[in-house]
Amino acid sequence: MTTPLNESSIEHHAIALFRELGYTYAFGPDIGPDSDHKERDDYGETLLLDRLRTAIHQLNPSLPKDIRDEALRMVRDAAHGGLITQNNLIQRMLVEGVRIAHSVDGEDRGIIVRLIDYDHPGKNDFLVVNQYSVIHNRVNRRADLVVFVNGIPLGLFELKNMADANATVRKAWNQLQTYQADIPNLMAYNAVLVISDGLKAAMGCLGASYERFLPWKTIDGQELMDRGDDPLRFLIHGIFEPSRFLDLLRYFIAFEDDGRKLSKKIAAYHQFHAAHKALLTTLAAAGIGGDRRGGVVWHTQGSGKSLTMLFFAGMLIQHPALENPTIVMLTDRTNLDTQLFDTFAAGSQLLRQDPQQADSVGDLRELLQRASGGVIFSTIQKFQRDRDAPKGTHPVLSDRKNIIVMVDEAQRSQYEILDGYAANLRAALPNATFVAFTGTPLELDDRDTRVVFGDYIDIYDIQRAVEDGATVPIYYESRLVRLNLPEDQRPLIDSTFEEITEDDEQENKERLKTRWAQLEALVGAPKRVEQIAADMLDHWEKRKSILSGKAMIVAMSRRIAVKLYDAIIRIHPDWHCDDDTQGRIKVVMTGNASDPIEWKQHIRTKRGCEDIGDRLKDPNDPLEIVVVRDMWLTGFDAPALNTLYVDKPMRGHSLMQAIARVNRVFTNKSGGLVVDYIGIAQDLKNAIATYTRSGGKGNPAETVQTAIKVLLEKLDICRSIFHGCDYQDYLTGDSSEKVAALRKGMEYILAQDVTEDGLKRRFRNATSGLKKAATLAAGDDVVERCRTEIVFFLSVRATLDKTSDAESLVEEQEYAIRQLIDQSIAPEGVVDLYAVAGLPKSEISLLSDEFIHQIKAMPEKNLALEMLRRLLQDKVRKEGKGNLIQSKAFSEKLDEALRKYHNRSVDTVEVMQELIELAKALQALDQRHAELGLSKDEAAFYDALATNDSAVQAMGDDALKMIAKEVADTVRQNTRIDWSIREQARAHLRRMVKRVLRKHGYPPDMQEGAVNMVIEQAEGLVG
Repeated sequence: MTTPLNESSIEHHAIALFRELGYTYAFGPDIGPDSDHKERDDYGETLLLDRLRTAIHQLNPSLPKDIRDEALRMVRDAAHGGLITQNNLIQRMLVEGVRIAHSVDGEDRGIIVRLIDYDHPGKNDFLVVNQYSVIHNRVNRRADLVVFVNGIPLGLFELKNMADANATVRKAWNQLQTYQADIPNLMAYNAVLVISDGLKAAMGCLGASYERFLPWKTIDGQELMDRGDDPLRFLIHGIFEPSRFLDLLRYFIAFEDDGRKLSKKIAAYHQFHAAHKALLTTLAAAGIGGDRRGGVVWHTQGSGKSLTMLFFAGMLIQHPALENPTIVMLTDRTNLDTQLFDTFAAGSQLLRQDPQQADSVGDLRELLQRASGGVIFSTIQKFQRDRDAPKGTHPVLSDRKNIIVMVDEAQRSQYEILDGYAANLRAALPNATFVAFTGTPLELDDRDTRVVFGDYIDIYDIQRAVEDGATVPIYYESRLVRLNLPEDQRPLIDSTFEEITEDDEQENKERLKTRWAQLEALVGAPKRVEQIAADMLDHWEKRKSILSGKAMIVAMSRRIAVKLYDAIIRIHPDWHCDDDTQGRIKVVMTGNASDPIEWKQHIRTKRGCEDIGDRLKDPNDPLEIVVVRDMWLTGFDAPALNTLYVDKPMRGHSLMQAIARVNRVFTNKSGGLVVDYIGIAQDLKNAIATYTRSGGKGNPAETVQTAIKVLLEKLDICRSIFHGCDYQDYLTGDSSEKVAALRKGMEYILAQDVTEDGLKRRFRNATSGLKKAATLAAGDDVVERCRTEIVFFLSVRATLDKTSDAESLVEEQEYAIRQLIDQSIAPEGVVDLYAVAGLPKSEISLLSDEFIHQIKAMPEKNLALEMLRRLLQDKVRKEGKGNLIQSKAFSEKLDEALRKYHNRSVDTVEVMQELIELAKALQALDQRHAELGLSKDEAAFYDALATNDSAVQAMGDDALKMIAKEVADTVRQNTRIDWSIREQARAHLRRMVKRVLRKHGYPPDMQEGAVNMVIEQAEGLVG
């Protein structure tokens, strides 16, 4: 007979993949403390000490034994303390070695003890272990799969059964969160976490949200995983091949300390391989005969470009061929310089040095005079000629060849080779190698940027980012508020739209100053500002009713930003607060001494702006909306931001960067929305055209109409499914009528087919699409018109899922319904199965005569059956902890009754009667132990011993009862202190149970099975 798929099947598949990579394999219990081949003395020890001790000796043969022993002790002790803090300490030990102070001839010296040989992967010990039990504070957890390098547990897999609909990867992630709380002594050493059900596989790290666990879609960085490929194979071979795994450990794990919180980051596959490709092209460009052009990395906004730059810089710094290089980080704006510097400063551990920021031209020149090393941040504008210098000349600041210039958001406007800053840059650093990173594609005719940097090294486009879950899709909605201007001025304004950019007004070319002022006056006309403010608030309130999050308003000028704020506050005075730590809306903008006095409340220090930014990033902070002009349109990362209101002309890469503010991944965020008030549609089309011509796949901004189209399509499917069901009362009735209509809807869908195939599956698929489309199109009039009907279908879906125990689906549906729900119905009531069934919500006794009478009296027989089935299954599950044998028997009877129903051997009324009889039998079970003259625990062991009919016949009933009493007493005595230490307790308990059985003459050939049943029952009783 073919063995069905289970969690163990996935586990053994993973082990086989590791063996293909050359890993040694061990079964956890075989190397546990109770084994003859133990590799640890107790379950609280998570390191394999002999392996680690051997590795330390082999990698550091010249060091004294006491130094090596001290290093081992420090690694063991490092697992105690705050989890992320200790994980950071261990990461430093793994990468940099263990630093030990040692006195030689009275002089203190620092000695480094290596734990891993990164340059020679074959000299390390790679081991994979399954069923690895760990105990901490008397809590026992068993990890599915642990990956060891030199005896250190660096990888952890939580696996689920692909054939079990309830065993989801989200539950695997939840299990990892439990491990972090329960067994920090194992998790403190962890580098990589993996969750998989065989159909999906994703990796992440400590502290990462579920949304940040991402697939690993390539093995070698060249060939991407296709639909139908084995995701677990790609992940294991892509990450855990020894040389790649050590690379990931060494260069691609960063701890960011922003002064408030320490967080851990690990590279995704696109970051890992892009940095490797960039390293190869940079080494070639910087070497003999190289052209000093390292190339361009184009990774779409929101996909972690800044972190990729950090990982790449760390690789450059440690590469011996570059001989301690100097890294110059360039941006074209001060705010970008600050944001990128903050990322590097927070992750400076990976750089093994603190980055430095040039505050002035003089400061930059002084920093570049160094002989080697250093990570220097500057804006490109600081590469300017001296005022009295002849045109085209700039002093040489360094002619070293190991200077790498990394440029963020390289664009033609800043890198003109004939007369731009790039000419000064090349003159200042004639032998430097240039590498560019951009979130938007280069213009096809952008010859200057390519001359400076070269061609693309790596492309990670929108389509891949969205498919991988690295970003969410962006949708576009037009809500134009037209400018009120005479016909003869329209050509003037049209041309101004074409020419105007995001640059500061004061920096615009002279010929645009007047035209900008004219346009700004029209855009900022008081009536128009009032109209936009009212419409934005109406739109935002509708958005908030469907999904939680934050919004950003982009105004054309600082004056308009302030006027918009004032207009919004007139509508909602309670949103204003002079205290920056309070209030639901803020303006974020720069200022100068000549600004009007009424602007002063909106002009802050750098620290003040950062505090507002922290509030916007905090999903629980009451700050909902910020109004900006230029600030935060590039580089600012607030995942909770889901809506961007645009009332400012933008185009090209600036537009693409701005709309990407809403593409960050966040819990329950299906996509970001850009709402256009000024007419950026054509500019967006032009930007998209540039994007696709450059080889990018995926639409940077789908229109909201796309989501509306899907919504109407899915709504029609739901309506057709419910064609024979009158649910009008839900749409127009009061609360009682709505609940009754929901019951009718549940009864209808349950009566259509009794299997999970066919119509029910169609309905689930349709409502999944309906929920997502409604979330994306939140605020649109179509959604508002259909809101109540959408709520009805999603409520039926959520209740259907509750009766089917599909917990992962229920979580998502409950979230959607909480946001969509008609205010006339209490949110909890809509998805409460008891309320829908018309039963009291208080604690229900399944076995009471009153409850059985209520079930029989329900007119909706299919809904009654689902209720009864679910409650019976819950009761049987709970019974299983008390009496394993009886639970299995009742479970089989329940399954058989439902099987006959599904096969249509019996109808709804007949199967209900069978289940009611089963319920009565369960009720009688509560008194059975008394009839036997035993306690409940003793009865459970009696049933475990009596499973063997031969034993019953050979010994008789009274003898088995006597054995059951003594076994129960033995279990109580041997598990009362600390049953959580199961591996140790089980072996001892087995011996004690065998003694009892031998003492009473239990048949020897049946003892092994009886002992196993007793142990299994004991685990159920004491948990």
